[in-house]
Order: sequence, then C-alpha cells, then structure tokens
Amino acid sequence: MARSVLRSHYPIVIVGAGPTGLTLANLLGVYGVGCLSIERNAATVHEPRAVSIDDESLRTMQAAGLVETVMSETVAGYGSHYYSARGRLFAKVQPTEQPYGFPRRNAFRQPVLERQLQEALARFPHVTAAFRHEFVSFTQDESGVTLRIKHDRGESEVRCDFLVACDGASSGIRRALGIGMSGSTFRERWLIVDLENSPVSSPHTKVFSNPKRPCIALPGPHLTRRYEFLLHDDERDEDMLAPGTIDRLLREHEAAPESRIVRKVVYTFHTRLADAWRQGRVFLAGDAAHLMPPFAGQGMNSGLRDAFNLAWKLAAVARGQLGAGLLDSYEPERRGHAGAMIAFALNMGRALAPPNAVAAAALVAAFRALALFPKARDYIAQMKFKPPPRFAQGFIVPDGLSARRTLVGRMFPQPRVLTEDRGERRLDDVMGPGFALVVRSPRASEIVPKLRGTPWSDLGATVVVLGEGGMPEAGGPNPRLAPFADHVFLLRPDRYVAACIPVAELDKGADRVGALLEST
Repeated sequence: MARSVLRSHYPIVIVGAGPTGLTLANLLGVYGVGCLSIERNAATVHEPRAVSIDDESLRTMQAAGLVETVMSETVAGYGSHYYSARGRLFAKVQPTEQPYGFPRRNAFRQPVLERQLQEALARFPHVTAAFRHEFVSFTQDESGVTLRIKHDRGESEVRCDFLVACDGASSGIRRALGIGMSGSTFRERWLIVDLENSPVSSPHTKVFSNPKRPCIALPGPHLTRRYEFLLHDDERDEDMLAPGTIDRLLREHEAAPESRIVRKVVYTFHTRLADAWRQGRVFLAGDAAHLMPPFAGQGMNSGLRDAFNLAWKLAAVARGQLGAGLLDSYEPERRGHAGAMIAFALNMGRALAPPNAVAAAALVAAFRALALFPKARDYIAQMKFKPPPRFAQGFIVPDGLSARRTLVGRMFPQPRVLTEDRGERRLDDVMGPGFALVVRSPRASEIVPKLRGTPWSDLGATVVVLGEGGMPEAGGPNPRLAPFADHVFLLRPDRYVAACIPVAELDKGADRVGALLEST
C-alpha cells in the first residue's frame, strides 16, 4: 500500500466538502481544533445549486471570519414580488429589518461560496483539506473512530475522535450506520434553468402564481438569474429540456437572446429527516440529515445551522473545556427546527404554485386583505412568518418565561455598537468567537467583577456591557431587549442565549449555569 500524506490521527474528520462540511472545517479552524476534511471529487462544485443565503448563515460566515468576503459576491437584501395569472403585481415581501446584523435574504452563487470556503482553510495549519480522497469504511469504539480512505496513492487508515458525515443526500456513512430517513418524495417536477448575462435588472425574486405554468425567477450576482418552471404530468423531461422549449419558456418571462444557459435540469423534491442524527461518535449534518423543498431557500442554510451548532460543541469537547455530554444536545436542538423549515417550505410552495384558478384567486385576495392591516402587512413584509431559530431543550438554562417572551434558546440580536474610538462594530466582532456574557444594567460596574469567578471563568467568556455604562447600540436600544434592562445574558459561541439571569438573582443563576456545565 502506498504511503499517504495524511496523518494517523485527527481530532475531527469531516466527510464531504460541500457548504456544510467546508463551513464546519472553517469554524473548527477558528476554534483552534485540528480536523481533516475529505472530498471524493477533485474540486468544489462548478454548477449553480443553492442560490439564497440568509441572515443566520451570514452570521455563521461572520463567526468564520468570512462575512465580508462572502457578501462581496452577493445581491444583498432581495425580496419577493408576486404576480397574478394576469401579470399584475399583488404582493411584495421585502424585509428591511436586520435583527441578526445582516439582510434577511441574499442571492449568491454556490460555486463561488464553496471556492471561498475552500481557499479560506489555508489560514489554518491545523486543518487539512484533502480532495480526491474517498471514504471507504469505518468502525467505531468507545475511544474513537477508524476510517479507511481511498486516494490516488492507495488507501490510508485514519483515526479520529469524532466523525461528521456531510456527504449529502445519499450519505454512505448514514447508510453504513443503518439510519433511515422518514418523509416523502413528491410527484411534481420542476425545470431549473440557470442563466448568465441575463438582462433582467430586478434585484428581487419574481413569483408568477399562474396555475397554467407557475414560474419563479430568482436574482443572482453578476447578471446571473435562475428560472424554475413547474412541469405538467404529460410533459416529458427530454422534451422540456430541449433548447426550443426552454427558449420559449424564457421569452415568456423577460429573458433575452444574449443570456447564456449554464445549467438545465429537471428535478423532484423531497421532504425527509434522518431518523437519528448521531450514533456514538458519528454525526450527520446537512443533506445527510435532512432534505427539504427548495421553495424557501433553506436547504443549504439549514446545513449551515447544523455546522455552527455542532462546531463549537465539538471544539469545546476536543479542548476539554466541556464534557462529552454536551454533544447530546446537537440532535434535540437541530432536528426540530429542520422539521419546521420543511413544513415552512411546503407552505411556501403552495403559495408559489396554486393548483388551479380558484386557488390562485384566493391567494391574491388573501394577500390584498392582509395588506389592509398594518400588523399583518408588517408580518408578511418582514418575513416574520419564517420559523425563528429556537429550542426548548439542550444546552440552556430555562428562565420559566413563556415561549413567546423568553430569549433563552433563541438567537441573540446583533446590533451595531459604538466603541470607545467612536467607531461602529457588529456586536459579535466585539465578543469574539467564544462564549460571551452580555450585561445590560445600570449597575454594570458592580456586576462585572462577579463574572470573573466560577462558573463564568470555566467558559472563558468575554464580558461585554451593552448600553448604559458600556457600548451603546448605534441604532438605539433594541425593543426585543427592552424587558431585560437589568439582566446578564450568557451567549454560546453560536450566539444562542444559554441563560438570561436577572441581576438580583445572579448568584442563583450562577448555580444553575454551574449545574448545566456539570451535566455535560
């Protein structure tokens, strides 16, 4: 057997170098944890795939130190315009709020993102990216996982503490574990056409809710655009992929002869969740764990949520900062939200593709009726119908408040803050990549010294005073935080709130946080 350049041991091995796997590797690099990323293909993808990256994912890119790079290649803050069968605009969904520090919806190109993520791994001497390396098999025991990896020099045996399967919908690792996927495959077929040099200037998605031929036109950076057409049952794939058919369909929706087709494909979509997301020291993430319809643009974004959730936990365990029991929280925190996103995407699909003229007319009437009520109009326009990231169990300390009022288990807002040099920075950039303690209290000078003892010191948390006595929010106080004017927040590295403690109960809160740490 030929010798390999691979080492015999890595703390973490990631199989699959798509967006989820590459993001996970970059985050582990930021956290200072060694890992090996293997990919059977020679390079990252060249064809367009995912086209929408949301604010949560951009916050993940921020944690990876790449948000400015990624945003330089996006169309930031696009909305959706809905058109009736007669071609009349009847609704706009254009979110302007940025609760997590970034526009809610942004158009991008997956090949560009993957290349950016791959190139960024060169920053980390403790991260190895190995393309043209194929997972063959693995075994695991109480102390680790042993993998067989095939490459052009033969095969290598690699040992790791934990293995993460980011190897896609047909995951070989998931199959080897005997984990099934529950859900459905739908009959509907969609024709996808990706264009370059598109003359269409609109920065927004156009949704043509025409039951005769539902169509979605999505913007992209640098004159790229995607068209999606629902196919009828009696239409054959090969006929609809013919150049003449595609040209006719595009001409009906503003495309021009100078546009160049870079991808055309017919696909059906799936709604599936893996029955388990972990077995022993092996974890599933991304498409290996969930498959969802494309209508809400949440497939890739859900994978990036997996990566962010899992990365800091693996890092904390690998460094000995927290116990291995922390990893038990991965599936409970992520599986439920992935399921909610599947349901959300299905509902979006119903709005995008009404089955008949009656349903189409009802959709138009519903949007127009909602527009008469300011709260309802705001709810739609700001995409507040999107399932918020939240969890009721996992690495958290519940505060006893209702799900509607609590911030525990939710992603913390990210305002811009005014620094001492009168500059503006995003809050996460001030806090750094680890745990953080955010103090909002007029008694901050008394409280901060108390946060230097246990259990806070065990976490190595950065202490930030937000508001009075510290860094003011650039846009004024966040109304979401108004009920918590005298509190201390414990933020996890993924910026979810692990604890929200009234200053008057700080000692009791410290005991509860300490108990949480001991439970890991």
